[in-house]
Amino acid sequence: MGKFVIKQAKSGPMFNLKAGNGEIILSSQVYADEKSCRNGIESIMKNAPEAGVEDQTVEGFEAVKHPKFEVYADKSGDFRFRLKAANGQIIGTGQGYASKAGCLKGIESIKKNSVDAKIVEEEE
Repeated sequence: MGKFVIKQAKSGPMFNLKAGNGEIILSSQVYADEKSCRNGIESIMKNAPEAGVEDQTVEGFEAVKHPKFEVYADKSGDFRFRLKAANGQIIGTGQGYASKAGCLKGIESIKKNSVDAKIVEEEE
């Protein structure tokens, strides 16, 4: 089972979603306060399981309605994704993957792990 880990960054709280093996599979932005950060977690829990996948690495890709995971290639050629909520805002991003298959596995892991993930505070 996954868990959302809230931690303090230099300019405010943020969270990571960790898979059952402890690996970070999604990271948030930095929020102004903890209430906003927790709202972000709720948004992931609500949107991720239902989100479609828009593969922007394919020429002439088909646009998918929000909520959605956008898969894209970064400047170094790694595959990445961002999760956008129903309102189009980015609510989480993934690490770089060497293969598109790895990136898609990461998305499936988020869909599975976000549903019943517990929320914990990072210990100092």
